[in-house]
Amino acid sequence: MTAQQQSLWFLHSAVLLFGGTALFSKLIGLPALDITVYRTGVAAIVLFILLTIQKKKIALAKPKDYGVAILLGVVVGIHWVTYFASMQMAGVTVGVIAFFTYPVITVFLEPLLSHAKSRPQIKDIVIAVIVLIGIFLLIPEINLGNQVTVGIITGVISAFFFALRNVLHKNYFSHYSGPHTMLYQTLVAFLMLVLFVEVPPLDVTTNDWLLVLLAGAVFTAMPHALFASALRHLSATTAGLISCLQPLYGSVLAFLLLNERVNVMTIVGGALVISAALFETWSVSKSR
Repeated sequence: MTAQQQSLWFLHSAVLLFGGTALFSKLIGLPALDITVYRTGVAAIVLFILLTIQKKKIALAKPKDYGVAILLGVVVGIHWVTYFASMQMAGVTVGVIAFFTYPVITVFLEPLLSHAKSRPQIKDIVIAVIVLIGIFLLIPEINLGNQVTVGIITGVISAFFFALRNVLHKNYFSHYSGPHTMLYQTLVAFLMLVLFVEVPPLDVTTNDWLLVLLAGAVFTAMPHALFASALRHLSATTAGLISCLQPLYGSVLAFLLLNERVNVMTIVGGALVISAALFETWSVSKSR
């Protein structure tokens, strides 16, 4: 198996776990910021133990890398808070679809921040318009007083920060392993947000702690480490665009476990967003 094929396996495994992550926004009875803090804390501990057992070096190679690690941690922290907030306000299915605008955002963001100055093509602009139409169909009303509308906007903001994290990681931090990368990102996100926690640790129920441990160990440390590892041999655009199964996984799991149902407009809007990403995936694969 080549390095690129292995990266594709890592990516698909990460997407499967990412699809289940959204459920914790509804299963854990805590605010979005608190879920993020406890989740990142658990993930950082798990990753530190993993690297220690493997006798991997914890310190970074260059002083400037610590600055990049802090920046990535801040970006990831904002992404996670807005991600869970979006699911709590708009529901898992709609929130996941809104978040899934990140592949198209990546197409336009990567040329601005990467070393290879390629420009988006006409088809990329057309696909972006299709995605915007899909997102518009999800919005119940153009009113910031509507919780679902605010949740969709929050999901798109989360998508932007996730795309930014992927591009920055690919260009400035991909020489580190996935677990090494995520150790610093989860640690920085935890330290950045811990002072703003609303529910102190002793007030968190046993059930919520078990879910936090599951979310942090299996659904945070593992998929993000796999995704970061995949980016070492795949471009951020490719990695983002071939993650097309995530909304499907999230929607099916939300229906099976949360009995969350969607209306026709959500299905049509979601189909447009996912179809656009699928077309980009096929287009990129064909060109390569």
